[in-house]
Amino acid sequence: MDAFFASVELLRYPELRGMPVVVGGGRSATPETLPDGTRRFRRLREYAGRGVVTTSTYEARKFGVFSAMGMMKAAQLAPDAILLPTDFDSYRHYSRLFKAAIAIFTSQIENRGIDEIYIDVSDLPGEPADIGRRMKDAVREATGLTCSICIAPNKLLAKIGSELDKPDGLTILTMDDLETRIWPLEARKVNGIGPKANEKLATLGIVTIGDIAAADPGLLQTHFGHTYAAWLARIALGQDERPVVVSSEPKSMSRETTFERDFHPKHDRATLSAEFTGLCTRVAEDLQRKGYVGRTVGIKLRFDDFRTVTRDLTVTVATADPVEIRRAATECLKRIVLDRRIRLLGVRVSTLSGRDERGFVEPVQVELPFGAADD
Repeated sequence: MDAFFASVELLRYPELRGMPVVVGGGRSATPETLPDGTRRFRRLREYAGRGVVTTSTYEARKFGVFSAMGMMKAAQLAPDAILLPTDFDSYRHYSRLFKAAIAIFTSQIENRGIDEIYIDVSDLPGEPADIGRRMKDAVREATGLTCSICIAPNKLLAKIGSELDKPDGLTILTMDDLETRIWPLEARKVNGIGPKANEKLATLGIVTIGDIAAADPGLLQTHFGHTYAAWLARIALGQDERPVVVSSEPKSMSRETTFERDFHPKHDRATLSAEFTGLCTRVAEDLQRKGYVGRTVGIKLRFDDFRTVTRDLTVTVATADPVEIRRAATECLKRIVLDRRIRLLGVRVSTLSGRDERGFVEPVQVELPFGAADD
């Protein structure tokens, strides 16, 4: 999907089309409806905090604003960009819609997250370009949004190709296109070549995918080891044998939040307790919606000195009950010395299995030990 979160927001606020928009603000970034019915939007320059950009429109990306960038840095690059809060419930809704639209064509779909899928179209009748156009039309009709599709011999080339003609792109790649369309691309365009590997390749004078293809195998093996060097050689030649995995089981489900300011475990106990309950409830809702229960509940805390602590607890009976998750998470919390302000809080449920037969139980407030170290 093209700039997915931002595109969903533009459905809600069509007057922002063509403008630089950044998604990632908190509730304070919610637009204000004025007496005349118009809306006042916050500008990125008004932001103060340490949040990160969730996504941005292509107009904002022209200023160098991309996802995972610190919001304050983004404000320096594009101070006049519109700032909007995130609405993950809405994004999940549109995610289900676009995946359902594709499922009309085939069940051979691999889910790769909220805005991306792999599709095996090997057995579908018709020319590749016609298949792609029909899928794009179905997604647009179901969601009002655009997507970019690449049809290629394998997942590696399909992934790379889906970025070549964004937004609203339809790209057809064959192995004959390797030299002209793939080799000139920067090495980092390959999923699996991260910043460190890309930097090391650059020190060797290897900048593009074509440079990897032309590199001496012994040089790659010396600097990257046998396994990674062999993988680099394969991907440079466009080789990828991975199948589309139709069914895959998640290992865990989690929710976490980074606060715009550090919270004191005692003085901000009420706020932390509400956030904690909300995370437990949302994890439970995720489990219930996807049909899972879990036996291991864990929490994650990051303090103001950036020290990160995790604790886990295995319960007797697997659960998707928010009250049980909250109770187990609280037991985990009691095993942490809360001696500093908290900047991040997270809850995770793992050791997953199929849904149990019990119904949903409304969440209740459970007293938290925040501040126990000071009492």
